[in-house]
Amino acid sequence: MKKLFLISAAAVLISTGAIAQSTVTTTTGTGHAAVQIEPQYRTKIKSYITEHRVQPVTTKEKIIVGATVPADVELVAVPSDWGPSLTKYRYVYSGERVMLVDPASRTVVQEVD
Repeated sequence: MKKLFLISAAAVLISTGAIAQSTVTTTTGTGHAAVQIEPQYRTKIKSYITEHRVQPVTTKEKIIVGATVPADVELVAVPSDWGPSLTKYRYVYSGERVMLVDPASRTVVQEVD
């Protein structure tokens, strides 16, 4: 009886750990899945902004991750050399920060630091 109890307890512990690991998602503070940007692409993004002398937009409110970008702010297409996983987004350069934006909802999904 004791052996059966120990085997059952071990099975519960193992299955609980597997479930917890499979449901972990990296998110930003607002519940949106974080966009993963590899270091070499972060460098390319920063270089692009400098080399192309991208002018920052000015808005009444600070543009932050999770916020909706105002309709009067132009969203710019992400260049393909920023990485294939980012081309579905648009970007805004504001306050010396590059913000990736979901074009469908105009929601900021990632700040490129």
